[in-house]
Amino acid sequence: MRFRAASLAHKASALAVFCKTDSLFLQPTALNKNQSRGYASLRVTIDSKLQHASGFSGARRKGNFTTVSAEAILENPTNLGSRMSKRKKARTMTPELDFRVKLEQCSKNGDFVEALRLYDEAKANNVQFHVYHYNVLLHLCSPKNDEDEGGIARLDKGLEIFEQMSMDKVEPNEATFTNVARLAAAKKDPELAFNLVKRMKDHGIVPKLRSYGPALFGFCEKGMYNEACEVDAHMCENGVCAEESELSALLRVSSEFERDGKVYEMIHRLRATVRQVSKETATVVEDWFRSKKATEVGSERWDLEKVKKGVLEGGGGWHGQGWLGKGEWNVVRTGMDETGVCQSCGEKLVCIDIDPKETENFADSLAKLALDKEVKTNFAKFQDWLKKHGPFDAVVDGANLGLVHKREINFPQINKIVNQMRELSQSKRMPLVILHTIRVRGRAAQHPKIQKLLNNWRKACALYATPHGSNDDWYWLYAAVSSKCLLVTNDEMRDHLFSLLGNSFFPRWKERHQVRVKASIDGLELLMPPPYSNVIQESETGSWHVPIVTEDDDESPQQWICASRNR
Repeated sequence: MRFRAASLAHKASALAVFCKTDSLFLQPTALNKNQSRGYASLRVTIDSKLQHASGFSGARRKGNFTTVSAEAILENPTNLGSRMSKRKKARTMTPELDFRVKLEQCSKNGDFVEALRLYDEAKANNVQFHVYHYNVLLHLCSPKNDEDEGGIARLDKGLEIFEQMSMDKVEPNEATFTNVARLAAAKKDPELAFNLVKRMKDHGIVPKLRSYGPALFGFCEKGMYNEACEVDAHMCENGVCAEESELSALLRVSSEFERDGKVYEMIHRLRATVRQVSKETATVVEDWFRSKKATEVGSERWDLEKVKKGVLEGGGGWHGQGWLGKGEWNVVRTGMDETGVCQSCGEKLVCIDIDPKETENFADSLAKLALDKEVKTNFAKFQDWLKKHGPFDAVVDGANLGLVHKREINFPQINKIVNQMRELSQSKRMPLVILHTIRVRGRAAQHPKIQKLLNNWRKACALYATPHGSNDDWYWLYAAVSSKCLLVTNDEMRDHLFSLLGNSFFPRWKERHQVRVKASIDGLELLMPPPYSNVIQESETGSWHVPIVTEDDDESPQQWICASRNR
């Protein structure tokens, strides 16, 4: 009597490892000769008492197998696959790959000593080195901190390995130069670190911001002002934009060397780049305004028309005409009232305009990103729908607001927000609610009252359900930007998706357009955008206001540095 292996159900997958065809038959005493070639280990004998059975279920009992190996295969196919995988790896593992795997483990464990042993062993065995091997070794040569025992020896070994790489004619990449630059900086040798960045051009490599860090911070720490400025200029020439930590270091060294023009430039670059400063940078700013040099610089008489023109051309909030006034600065940390009036000097902050053309360009770039990340036909269909039914006065992130303090979507809660935004709108039009189709068809949406609510939104063209597989973030953000309207959401928009949008225009747009929702005793309270811009501001009278970043969980009022001349 013959039984097909396919009838073994879940155990057939194990047999399929050995069988070249699913038409294999198992016989009471042996495999078919023509089909057993190469598979002698799969000899199976089935109890003859089972031959009268109508099915093969009885053959699944352990006692019916006289071959232990076959029983093991059927009962634990995972172990078999693991053994085969190990044999396959053993056949394909080259000395180079083996070296790489072991190095990766050393990198993971921070094991410099073992990595060095593997390096010497690989050299002795004439293993061919690749750039990846060298980069891991160079990374491990960096001391963990200034107190790392044997740190100098590790640094010297790293530079020796880099020289060996050159002798082996292994082409370095950006990571190689950056790793060696860090070694040089750790040796308090920023000149070498900067020379390494300059050498990158000879290899056709474009430096990154991280490539310049070792040299720039090294020069600033050693008080080498001119050299630090040279690094900054090299960065600008290569289109590398400094961020807060780099600008703060340059601001500090410029202040220490009393270069008031450079200090003025750095504060304005901070305004354009980060808008709000960290607590560390805030201290550097305050140190400058309290310095003796800061009291001495500035024009006592300035051209008012020129200053006003500068403010107008800059969009408000700064003029760029240099330090105004003379004398000591009154430097305090303070706050703003609801209208943007400084509680220290009484000056009113302004709302900085956003160029409409910038908004259009941002909407185009946003659409391009969305089309790359989403199913093109889905997002293109949404764009067409928006052109037909938009623009809107406001867009509501339904999922984010419907889940405020709730586990399931709360449609009445969303509706309250919709009605509040409708009342605030000059046109009295409903805002656009963006919800994923799963939410619209979910359990919470099946209640008759909710169905009626959803139908009302649909009739008013105030609901768009994003399709399966889509990220609704792209939809509500694009709708708000393209409509040049308010966006109601508590999403801080800080994850990877939003990092793609850059840190120039997007923070400014968000500040002027995002409406947040707060739970209160009376229900949900709308927190409208502030009537002033939360960014470093330079007034027409020469005073400065610098906002300090607050932590996410810090509910205390925003702190500002107010620096104004004592009159």
